[in-house]
Amino acid sequence: MKLFDARQRFLNHLAGERGLAEHTLANYGRVLKHDVTFLAEQGCDSIAALTLPLFERVFINWRRKNLGDASLALRLAAWRTFFDYAIREGWRHDNPARQTKAPKAAKRLPKNLDVDSISQLLQLPEDDELALRDAAMMELLYGSGLRLAELVALDIDAINPRHQELRVLGKGNKTRIVPYGRCAAQALQQWLPVRTRWLHGNLTEVALFISQRQQRISPRTVQQRLQYWGEQQGLKGGLHPHKLRHSFASHMLESSGDLRAVQELLGHANLSTTQVYTHLDFQHLAKVYDAAHPRARKK
Repeated sequence: MKLFDARQRFLNHLAGERGLAEHTLANYGRVLKHDVTFLAEQGCDSIAALTLPLFERVFINWRRKNLGDASLALRLAAWRTFFDYAIREGWRHDNPARQTKAPKAAKRLPKNLDVDSISQLLQLPEDDELALRDAAMMELLYGSGLRLAELVALDIDAINPRHQELRVLGKGNKTRIVPYGRCAAQALQQWLPVRTRWLHGNLTEVALFISQRQQRISPRTVQQRLQYWGEQQGLKGGLHPHKLRHSFASHMLESSGDLRAVQELLGHANLSTTQVYTHLDFQHLAKVYDAAHPRARKK
């Protein structure tokens, strides 16, 4: 089976039997047309002759064009689907594209808020009970770098007002103690009497943050409330819990430069996770190493 013919039959299959979206179909068709032409120039015009070394040559050709990770992943997806179809049709028995690893897409981290934007965000009305609750939640998300799941899981006895500390249950059921600041302490002092009023003497509910229905607040409600306040306070780009956590990490690192301490506060098991999270690159880490390690310093 000639590659050009196999490509056309494959595209007909996608359009007819699978009903693939036109955009995806067009992308797959363009990718395969370009690569089949390239393979013909390499002396390969049949699907049976397309060996793994030849396909790796195709991949190298993509790399030479400085294609981004998303473009490389798209091309691999097109070829993997094509080879799967070829196996089904009995034209070959292996899939070289599945033996080639797609590059991992770079993690897209949310842009952190600057300090002025945080101050603008947290100027909430003090005569609104919902606002008092939401202010306390946002103060802890930003002031202690909590994850959304950690925030909603907080119980009333997790607070240590004397030392301004929280007992947080993190990933893997690991408990850590994190501090919270003056602003968070004030927000909690304003929220706790409201919580008591909402509960109407109900002593069975132990959640720190509750809804007006006397139940532990849900993650979705927290997300909706943050989105609401982001719009109300005129923040650009939307607001969600992870952005506040990311802002906490970025501001802490900018001020202290102590990556290890930020790792502990965030509850990261590995330092590399913190490094990615805070936009710190390995070039910076290398400079710190060169300046600090006795075996690295130049005489």
